[in-house]
Amino acid sequence: MSAAQNRLTQVSGHLAGSKSTLAPTEGDTSSGRSKLLQKHADDIVVTACLRTPFTKGGKGGFKDTQAADLLIGAFKALLERSRIDPALVEDIAVGSVLPPGGGATEFRAAALAAGFPVSAAVRSLNRQCSSGLQACVDVANQIKAGMIEVGIGAGVESMSLQYGPGAVTEFSELLESHPESANCKVPMGVLSEKMAKDRNIPRDVQDAFAANSYQKALQAQEAGLFDEEIAPLRVQWEDPKTSETKEITVSKDDGVRPGITKESLGKIKPAFAKDGSIHAGNASQISDGAAAVLLMKRSTAERLGQTIIGKYVAASVAGVAPLLMGIGPWAAIPKVFEQVGISKDDVDIFEINEAFASQCVWCANELGIDQNKINPKGGAIAFGHPLGCTGARQVSTLLYELRRRGERVGVTSMCVGTGMGMAAVWVAE
Repeated sequence: MSAAQNRLTQVSGHLAGSKSTLAPTEGDTSSGRSKLLQKHADDIVVTACLRTPFTKGGKGGFKDTQAADLLIGAFKALLERSRIDPALVEDIAVGSVLPPGGGATEFRAAALAAGFPVSAAVRSLNRQCSSGLQACVDVANQIKAGMIEVGIGAGVESMSLQYGPGAVTEFSELLESHPESANCKVPMGVLSEKMAKDRNIPRDVQDAFAANSYQKALQAQEAGLFDEEIAPLRVQWEDPKTSETKEITVSKDDGVRPGITKESLGKIKPAFAKDGSIHAGNASQISDGAAAVLLMKRSTAERLGQTIIGKYVAASVAGVAPLLMGIGPWAAIPKVFEQVGISKDDVDIFEINEAFASQCVWCANELGIDQNKINPKGGAIAFGHPLGCTGARQVSTLLYELRRRGERVGVTSMCVGTGMGMAAVWVAE
């Protein structure tokens, strides 16, 4: 049986209710980790990565800032931090999900405004919530293939200015007539509520996970653990009370709140069903933000005198049933482990996007991942999920935390709207 056939068998069996493990069927996982830690001239390395703060959609510090303007701030900060000659950057890929104002034209204009020369190409891409990760992976693969030497993977979203009914268009009769096709437009909150019931994820478990996310994020923020990854941004902001436009500097995530407990979350009304378990406190926040990652080969970084923060190893993408969108990391993480020959025990930190506490808890339990390894500085429930940005944001959050702890191997992953999952393996240096 081929590896692909074997994987399909595993997925089919699991969806039928069987348990999954992350241990590979062949090979020595300790040798797999040791191979990851080896350095080679053609490694794809990260020499700078950062993000803007994340702010609350509709009322936070970036509520009046266009997505392209957020991107300019991230690009300028990346150039300043890396000290790379902008003329060396050959391509920039930007993940973004919501129209309008988040497309190839605006992003090309943002790159030029940030100081990149006309020789730097720019494109936009959309794979829902994994768009930022897909942007980084696409650039890494371009470098591997010899298409470019230096590139940037980025992500951005202004959910304040772009989020709304237009996020999903009306389906044609052909799409509506196919059951799985029609399921692609079911709102994520609704399908996550159904998944929580079908997979028996109690509300108190979801609320406990969410409260822990808030508490970890608050502790990390108070200890300054986000400072290294965040680039402050000065923007125009209209005071809703006075309608006065002010210039403010946003330097920290404004969605992180003190005093959140399982008990306080238990008082919030369900959002999608009267007897439901999902609500505003145990789901990701609507938010605004941008992130960027500078990538090149190790040999190029050494030649240019760039500081190497970590390296990209491999990525996977997997499809699941649209109504089971939340289980995407469960499908994608073992797939990337199989590619690189490691198991969950070889990973020091997992950054798994907290789209909903229900899906994150289910994936962690089914994969047998130690909860202490997941999102040690909190996640999207506590500080936000600007859709197209999150995958690029996770790279900074992961690599800086690995380095701070003196640890090495990390995984970023997320569920993806319409029924997909994506994952990537990174190594800190």
